[in-house]
Order: sequence, then C-alpha cells, then structure tokens
Amino acid sequence: MGSREALVVAYPLLFDETDSLPFVAGAGKSILWYDSLLIFSHWELMPLSSSSVIQDIDAMRKSGLASLAFFYCDFREDQKRDRRGLLSSMLVQLCHQSDSYCDILSKFYLGHASGSQNPSDNALVQCLRDLLELPGQAPVYLVVDALDEYPDTSAIPSPREKVLMLLEELITSQIPNLHVCVTSRPETDIKLALDALASCSVSLHDESGQIQDIHNYIRSVVNTDPKMKWWTVEDKELVINILTKRADGM
Repeated sequence: MGSREALVVAYPLLFDETDSLPFVAGAGKSILWYDSLLIFSHWELMPLSSSSVIQDIDAMRKSGLASLAFFYCDFREDQKRDRRGLLSSMLVQLCHQSDSYCDILSKFYLGHASGSQNPSDNALVQCLRDLLELPGQAPVYLVVDALDEYPDTSAIPSPREKVLMLLEELITSQIPNLHVCVTSRPETDIKLALDALASCSVSLHDESGQIQDIHNYIRSVVNTDPKMKWWTVEDKELVINILTKRADGM
C-alpha cells in the first residue's frame, strides 16, 4: 500500500473520496467559474458546453498538467451537506494527484496524533490553503456541484453560509493557478455572495434556445409516456405549454 493510500485508510473520518467527475450540471443549475471569472447558466439538455469544459480539465489532469477536485453537494448524505465534508473530500482528491500535496497532508495527519485527534474546520481550511499556495504546482481546479443543496437553516452561520464564506475566502485570496467552478440554482443568497466576484457573466437562463430545449424535452416526455398515449392533441399541447411556461427557463 502506497503512502497516499495508507494516509486515507488511516484517517477515514477526515477524508471522503466518493465523488466522481460530472459530465453535465443538473436541471436548473447555473455554472459559475471563478478564474476569475465566468458565469453562465446551464440546463441538463443544453449543448454540453460545461461537459466539454470538465472533460478538458480531466484530460489535463490525466496528462499531469492540472489537478482537479470535484465535490457534489447532496442533502441526503450527512458528509455531503456541510463544509467539513467538502474540505475533506477535496483534500484527499488533491493528495492523490501530487506527491507534494501528499507530503503536506501527511504532516497534517501526524500533527493530529496520527488521526486520533479530529482537526477543526479552520485547520482543514488552512491545510487546503497550504496545498493551493504551494509554489511550482500545476493549476488546480476545484468544482463544487449543486451548491444550493446545502441546507440554508436558521443556524448562524448556516451550512450554506459556511461554504459561501469558504469560497469567497479562496477566490478573494487570488491564489495563483487556482480556478473554482460552482454549479447552483440562482438562489438569492448564493447570487449575492458570489456574483460580485465575477469578472465576466454570461447567462442562458432567459435565452430562447434554453426555453426551446425545455419545450422539446417536455414534448418528448408527453408524446412517449404510455400513460399519455390516449390524450387528445389539444390536451397534450396544453400540458406542454403550461409546463414550459412554469419551468421559467429551468
């Protein structure tokens, strides 16, 4: 077992490697690039421009020209609905892509009594920053998918607010070679926190092509669903038009 594998096995509560690379954002998500920065909306049946971007980055990763860490926010899993889960996942993914990153993480592990002491969230944030600020490394791409899935509870700060503060800290730090991509529904708090950081913004939410793709998808479902087979043409058109309108570009 290599040093990286041993580190992950020895400290399972700190790290989470269950994420896999996405090839398209979920329905109604917006994709926000912090390069700084490009923002554009995306719907799952739109031409896969975001998919091409992710595939290009992954090709760079496989060639050793970049590091890539992806985290999917999932409210159904405890480890994927708080900042700690995000930090742990990204740390372990990055440590698998660089011996230098692995060395930093190994020291972090030893500094917490070889895993017998749980690090604080602030310690995890600093460890991530230590990795990202290490000179001489390939560009790093951090992808946070479905940010709106984080709970926006009454707690102060809420799990979503904690992640937003983390993203803002990373982006405003202007770490060389760091690129951040966030996909999310355009929730008000998310837009307020992140939109101001964008140097370039392109939205497809209200574009005719976006609406037409949604219309085509709904039409396809209505016309192929066995339960709707006997509906009249008029009823089908009514349903298609109403659902397209209420989709509101999402």
